[in-house]
Amino acid sequence: MAKRNPRIATAVQAIPERGYPDLHEHLQRLDDAGLLIRVARPVDKDQEMHPLVRWQFRGGIKERDRKAFLFEQPVDAKGKRYDIPVAIGVLAANRRIYRIGLGCDEDTDINALWSEARTNPVAPVEIPSSAAPVHEVIISGAQLKSRGKGMDGIPVPISTPGWDNAPYVSAAHFVSRDPDSGVYNIGTYRAMIKARTRVGCNPSIELGQGIYRHWLKYRERGEKMPVALCIGGVPAISYVAAQKLAYDLDEFSVAGGLVKAPIRVTQARTVPLMVPADAEIIVEGFVSTEWLEPEAPFGESHGHVNPKEYNPFMEVTCITRRRDAILCSIISQMTPSESSVIKKMAYEPLYLEHLRDGIGVKSVVRVMLHEPLTATQKLTVIQMRKPSPAEVWRALMGAVAFPSRHVENRHRGGRGHRPRQPRRRVLGHGLSFQAAP
Repeated sequence: MAKRNPRIATAVQAIPERGYPDLHEHLQRLDDAGLLIRVARPVDKDQEMHPLVRWQFRGGIKERDRKAFLFEQPVDAKGKRYDIPVAIGVLAANRRIYRIGLGCDEDTDINALWSEARTNPVAPVEIPSSAAPVHEVIISGAQLKSRGKGMDGIPVPISTPGWDNAPYVSAAHFVSRDPDSGVYNIGTYRAMIKARTRVGCNPSIELGQGIYRHWLKYRERGEKMPVALCIGGVPAISYVAAQKLAYDLDEFSVAGGLVKAPIRVTQARTVPLMVPADAEIIVEGFVSTEWLEPEAPFGESHGHVNPKEYNPFMEVTCITRRRDAILCSIISQMTPSESSVIKKMAYEPLYLEHLRDGIGVKSVVRVMLHEPLTATQKLTVIQMRKPSPAEVWRALMGAVAFPSRHVENRHRGGRGHRPRQPRRRVLGHGLSFQAAP
């Protein structure tokens, strides 16, 4: 059973209703807005699916004209059929889709919304497993090793046919918990499908992400780390999973703050964690803290293919899902991409808050990241109102220094293949200032 988290409220009597859009409701809203393309014929997830959607990012289509896609009959390269549709581009093919995912309109100030969510988070609420949509289908134990019952039963697309060495879950939200404080982290890290009961995980070791800190703590204890991989579900959770937040912020609560309603969670079946009750698919398991395994190659935002490296892996203990589950995948890798839109919408509020509140440059009005370079943050546009020359330079230096606050190298030795050695990052920027009248 999951250890009780004081940040999670428990509903003893009435089961609280969902106060935010889940993936199904989100897709309906996109359809109503003319932003969803439904593909009814079979489409090869290994060779056609991602390249087809990626073309709108590479083919000169304006950002506002990009669409979300729902492939209703995914098949693999050998013709195998799946009973789980695949949604791509549904989180952030454009900024309007992102707003719809949060349940807000065109007039909502996204910067203010993120700031409010961080300063006034809403604690999640627990509901029983019997009421959780994600527990409608439960596969565990020996069932996982049967054909089509383990990870091979999930139609994970190949992002870059001819380059990727396996299907990777690009919208993989790993849920982990600090064993000391109980604070939950939700992070988006690619997940390599290795076998029916084995998944690779790339937690960006050199960046010191939240899940890596948890991994280190379990490693010190000599224990495997319990994790839950959320594939599809509440869009707000997907947006929080890609955001850079303070380590001590419970990310379920921040997601609740975004939608101004408690996120419904339920106890996982085989690991001591709470998981999103309204998710589409949850993969439970334990990550080894003793051994690393080969993972990658995989495409990166700069446009190159990252070579093979050693990363943690997850031993799957249970897969739960909705009966009508939909797999959510995102277009990542080379920008512009769906990933770059998510990062643009997430990082701009952080930059603005840092410049205005962190270092006190009150003349800053707006911060804009150039989407094709958002993932590398090479081009930042700062709009200022009647700045003094000193404020311009303070904003300049503050913007250049800001990303380094999120780069921490924490590496320790141990048994098996050791984590990669810290790599020195050189951050270059192109900054543009616009002085408002």
